Amino acid sequence: MFSIFLAVLYVISPIWPLGENPLVGDPYIIVNTTSHELAFIDDGEVKQQFEVAIGKNGEDTPQGEFTASVKAKNPYYRKMDIPGGDEKNPLGTRWIGFDAKETDGRVYGIHGTNRPSSIGHNVTNGCIRLKNADVEILFEEIPLGTRILVTSSEKSMEELGIENGALSR
Repeated sequence: MFSIFLAVLYVISPIWPLGENPLVGDPYIIVNTTSHELAFIDDGEVKQQFEVAIGKNGEDTPQGEFTASVKAKNPYYRKMDIPGGDEKNPLGTRWIGFDAKETDGRVYGIHGTNRPSSIGHNVTNGCIRLKNADVEILFEEIPLGTRILVTSSEKSMEELGIENGALSR
């Protein structure tokens, strides 16, 4: 009986997708560290593009394809014991953690900032930083499990989306 349940779960479960991922139409994020841009792709089109700050030299933002595994409003900043919502908190108002370097979304993430003038620069400890208003939009739009591609490229977001299966030609 349990094996039948598992077989049914395998067929209908969204956490066990069949085929390649992402599929055109799935939510997908591309971060291009060369251009300091993040693109949110959904329903087969680029819905939003935001300017970002990325990792500084020696603490580069990890590159590869990752999965959003943690979402938090007003995240707590453990390194300096700063509570969420505090104006001194460098993580801003939202945290979208991803599983780079097997950290389970607790170390690397897309987050807001208390220093909006830092956007567009290489200043973070490896995270992807957006203005609070921008990360709040993204936070509401993406579900856990969204794939996140971090790359360094001269290609456009559309070209990267097509190349990685998030957009059709």
